[in-house]
Amino acid sequence: MARTRLYLVRHGEQEADGWLSPLGREQADRLGRRLRTVPVSTIHHSPLTRAAQTAEIVAGHLPRVPRHDCDFVADRTPVPSPDHRDAYPDRWLRWLDDVPAAERDEDATALRAAVAHFGVVGDDDRNELLITHNFVIGWFVRHVLDAPHWRWIGLDLDNCAISTVQWETGRPPALISFNDTGHL
Repeated sequence: MARTRLYLVRHGEQEADGWLSPLGREQADRLGRRLRTVPVSTIHHSPLTRAAQTAEIVAGHLPRVPRHDCDFVADRTPVPSPDHRDAYPDRWLRWLDDVPAAERDEDATALRAAVAHFGVVGDDDRNELLITHNFVIGWFVRHVLDAPHWRWIGLDLDNCAISTVQWETGRPPALISFNDTGHL
């Protein structure tokens, strides 16, 4: 029985300019030390500076693990299309209407593609690290819990916390851990 385990991590704390703060660099270092015994095969990270810097620091503890920019884990905010607004609680609609155009992912089209891309089981076990953003992780967690589409809202994650999701042959996806900060 093969399985896919994804370690979902929010980037380290950032400064106003988008670069990691000194605390963010320390968080990334602690994360790397925590993961050095995990058999990670690949590090996928968002193209944004804060995620790329986090991945670079973590990769220092995982020297043989390749890493790359990955658009599947870019910063996105799932927003309902006009036809699906009724699936979201009214209290969130004004906030969602104000999401900048560059971050909008209407009906979570890109995030659904990310789950379809990563959430598959092959012939062999896979352990992959995704260094990404709060709402992306929230969407993955919402998906594995089979929660309503809007339930990614309010799943706030700490910087460099680990959330682990798993797909296994013949079983539904599972949440293994959420917002684990034991290493911080």
